[in-house]
Amino acid sequence: MSVRVRFAPSPTGPLHIGGARSALFNWLFARHHGGQFVVRIEDTDLERSSRESEENILNALRWLGMDWDEGIQVGGPNAPYRQTERLEIYRGLARKLLEQGHAYPCYCSEEDLAAEREMLMAKGELPRYLGRCRELCPEDRAKLEAEGRRPVLRFRVPENKIVTVNDRVRGQVEFDCNGIGDFIIMKSDNIPTYNFAVVVDDHHMEITHVVRAEEHLSNTPRQLLIYEALGWKTPEFAHISLILGKDRSKMSKRHGATSIEQYQQLGYLPEALVNFLGLLGWSPGGEEEIFTTQQMIELFSLDKVSKSPAVFDLDKLNWLNGNYIRQCPVDRLAQMAIPYLKEAGYLQGEVGPEKLEWLTQVVAIASKYISYMQEITLHVDIFFKDQVPPVDEEAKQVLTEEHIPLVMNTTIKLVEEAEELTEASVKALLKAVGKQTGLKGKMIFMPVRVALTGKIHGPELHQIIPIFGKERTIARLRASSR
Repeated sequence: MSVRVRFAPSPTGPLHIGGARSALFNWLFARHHGGQFVVRIEDTDLERSSRESEENILNALRWLGMDWDEGIQVGGPNAPYRQTERLEIYRGLARKLLEQGHAYPCYCSEEDLAAEREMLMAKGELPRYLGRCRELCPEDRAKLEAEGRRPVLRFRVPENKIVTVNDRVRGQVEFDCNGIGDFIIMKSDNIPTYNFAVVVDDHHMEITHVVRAEEHLSNTPRQLLIYEALGWKTPEFAHISLILGKDRSKMSKRHGATSIEQYQQLGYLPEALVNFLGLLGWSPGGEEEIFTTQQMIELFSLDKVSKSPAVFDLDKLNWLNGNYIRQCPVDRLAQMAIPYLKEAGYLQGEVGPEKLEWLTQVVAIASKYISYMQEITLHVDIFFKDQVPPVDEEAKQVLTEEHIPLVMNTTIKLVEEAEELTEASVKALLKAVGKQTGLKGKMIFMPVRVALTGKIHGPELHQIIPIFGKERTIARLRASSR
């Protein structure tokens, strides 16, 4: 059997962490089995759905590297892939269920249903529809329609029946139909509800495995009943765990950004985010935490997806992304850094080849200290500012020692005499300072570092002096020797 899975977002906002994780698990499963990954849009929430959100979701999937074989913007044999363009399909099948007695029109008002809910809750029972319109005769229906009531279409849930969900993650889960109640499949405006439309779409698109969030588990018995009524084969289900914050509460903004777009804007690497999302509820075993996408494809299995909630740990994501940054080609990082440096006022206008070459050297050093690219602006001021006074009292104190004028003047002289400033020549130059002054180690490096950067800690001098160049290095050393 060829594996066919789908990701079917509702375009009511940007793609969030939970949705991206669901999409990723489906994508990994399809790629592992050499199957098909389908993307379709569930836009029957007419008030909240928008094409802007749809574009955001699709762009986020592409940024994360999740290509799809069939679906929206790609096409395929099961088009259309937007639910509002498939309404006649749902309406025809709804009529079939009505004719076969599996569904019936319901004329209950919101007030009727609210009173019923309150009554059940007062009894300590689960709110559900009790079937008031189940057995209406044609005369009663005509009377209600004459009053102007527009019916919904409800599915007739069998009584005294147990529905069993054989879940690939949660095992066998049973639901008592008596606690479900007859549910709506078509609203009064002739728009299908989620539970009905998703079954129709999954069947028509030949979906073999439905991999989705745990919150959909309670919908599954309703969907299985529809499959049965229509005489269709059911797919396999796998409900993946919730994502909780580090404090074990429901994931929210206080645990970190919630949309993929926000992480993109902050300068996270997509491959790092995919690695992180993949480990939210799935583990291939062992202690390793850094995987390429190809490795994840090869290792992925629903058997290794955990029932327990996944914990979103922003510190771990930052650690992981920092590792990916350190492994990333510096040319790519330099291009990523440009928008942040422009926004911070460090760069203006076009960045030509010569400026880009210099900037790449700056980024190569600053990227060692960051977790995501927006942080680059916190580590480059020494390369762009003309003056860098000591940042604190400890740094100021370094420049008050007796030997400072000797160190500065000797270093200035050797820099002036240098034919070029490369990492190798600067290392030799600093050794020469030691020989000529009779000083060692920190007595040389510390004051030169403070003079050049304003800080007692930071990048190696042989890395930053070539970037500063002769003129800026000498100017800073002279300013600190006075």
